[in-house]
Amino acid sequence: MMKKLLVAFGVALLLTACQEKEEIIKPKAMELSEEAAGFYCQMTVLEHEGPKAQIHLAGSPFPLWFSQVRDAVAFTRLPEESKDYVAIYVNDMDRAESWEQPGNDNWVDADLAFFVIGSSKNGGMGAPEVIPFGTKEGAERFSSAHGGKVLRFSEVPDEYVLKPVDFKLSDTLSE
Repeated sequence: MMKKLLVAFGVALLLTACQEKEEIIKPKAMELSEEAAGFYCQMTVLEHEGPKAQIHLAGSPFPLWFSQVRDAVAFTRLPEESKDYVAIYVNDMDRAESWEQPGNDNWVDADLAFFVIGSSKNGGMGAPEVIPFGTKEGAERFSSAHGGKVLRFSEVPDEYVLKPVDFKLSDTLSE
């Protein structure tokens, strides 16, 4: 009787172990370096002003870098891009030195951040930006000074990050 009980317990233990899902550990944000190239443009991310983003995909030791936060948000909305991301970090503009120097190691989880869209500030690639802040108060201060609306990551409209941008050439280039 005792032997049958031990066998049953062993089988139950094995079945439980097999049913456990692999726990995905959220990686920490990486410091931005000279080697970071924008996922879409392949240009050095540090060469552009304004906030940046990094997306970590499951199973990859290195993040995808984005020269603009707008591009990272678009990545998550495009059907052809991987949905296997485990972490998204954006520059915390509350802690940025300036617009030109948003910081190499001041990241905030995109799900915890507050974003300003529709402001007078464009991102490093010249397109309208999705500007991240670690606090709602910081986003509201920025919005008061530069216009725009404060939203959470999931509330950023697809159209805002996916619509084509009309880049106008200066008069001297078009002559």
